[in-house]
Amino acid sequence: MSEYKYSIEAKNVNKVFYKKSQKVNALIDFSIKLEKGTIHGLLGPNGAGKSTFINILGGLVKKNSGQVNICGINIDKNIKLSKFKIGIVPQELNIDPFFSPAELLELQAGLYGVPKSKRKTDEILENLKLTNQRNAYARTLSGGMRRRLLIGKALVHDPEMIILDEPTAGVDIDIRRSVWNYVKNINKQGKTICLTTHYLEEAENLCDNITIINSGKKVIEGSKNDLLNIISTKTVSFVLNKKEKIPKELNEFNPIISNEILKLSYDKNKTNIKKIIDILNNNQIEFKEINTIEGDLEDVFIKVVNKNDNTV
Repeated sequence: MSEYKYSIEAKNVNKVFYKKSQKVNALIDFSIKLEKGTIHGLLGPNGAGKSTFINILGGLVKKNSGQVNICGINIDKNIKLSKFKIGIVPQELNIDPFFSPAELLELQAGLYGVPKSKRKTDEILENLKLTNQRNAYARTLSGGMRRRLLIGKALVHDPEMIILDEPTAGVDIDIRRSVWNYVKNINKQGKTICLTTHYLEEAENLCDNITIINSGKKVIEGSKNDLLNIISTKTVSFVLNKKEKIPKELNEFNPIISNEILKLSYDKNKTNIKKIIDILNNNQIEFKEINTIEGDLEDVFIKVVNKNDNTV
């Protein structure tokens, strides 16, 4: 593999569409860097510009301005080679139902010009756990198998970068987790992954770094942990031994007590939970269980997107 730091490096990308004479700015000075060997989440609400950017990477849409490099290759200078560096897994299940998995992978490899001697159909099917279904009609495959087969189609030319566009849209939780495991395995093999998803749990489970886009603009970008640190509010609940009166020292933590469970909210950057426990001890309030709840990626997403909407 060639030497480069970023599998995708885009700078000030703009794309304008015209719908019924109305100008739509799909991307506005959009910049992003996907570090080689990572799983990078591209998140945003419907119409944010995610699909437009992916279509630019795949050569299906032409940008109006800006620069895009795929695995160190400028797409304007060498679009053919840049396409060979990426494999795109679309959201739609675009699989011919009357072909077998083996036939579909062979056909896809042929379209990429991969010589028969260099094709890895059997290896891909084995890695996808589809060997037993290699000659079955695609229409007989389960939803999870079809999703894995779509990933297989994107791997036939051994790309260095994989783009997964809503890979688990419309599938049940078991299939989703199966796809998650396979994505992690691909990443361990050295592939860089770009993941778009509406499931924030999915991004939180898989991604190293995350970019949030809204209305064509990048809202925020950083490591998953850095983004989670944006949300400083934590909730702690104490299961009390008996009914208690809430001491006034806890009023700053918005106390709620119900069924002998005391819930408190606090800013983790300002308050240590030890302070709360000390207040309980000083007031002779005994508890038998304590639970804390951190903010999650959904909280971050709502916060930054709402802030962006209010500034547009």
